[in-house]
Amino acid sequence: MNGSEKLPSMAAEDKASPTAAPTERFDEILLRLRGVVEKLETGNLVLEDSLKFFEEGIALCRKGASILDAAERKVEVLLSGPAANHPRTEPFDASPNDAD
Repeated sequence: MNGSEKLPSMAAEDKASPTAAPTERFDEILLRLRGVVEKLETGNLVLEDSLKFFEEGIALCRKGASILDAAERKVEVLLSGPAANHPRTEPFDASPNDAD
């Protein structure tokens, strides 16, 4: 299967994305983004197809960033503690094993 065979389904996803966005999960977006990157990295696409995949990748990045921002805001609210007027935030520290 070549990249151009997938393009019609992506167009349908783009049209449905405003209604589907709230139910779309971060891990699903990340999986789709990885697929787009793999297709672009092959270098076997014509310019027009490459641009369409790139456009989809940018849209997926923005959706993922939006989900991460919302999660960060939720964590900040949860960490606000009893004094609602003095919310506190704490940086996420990776475990020592993750630094390798």
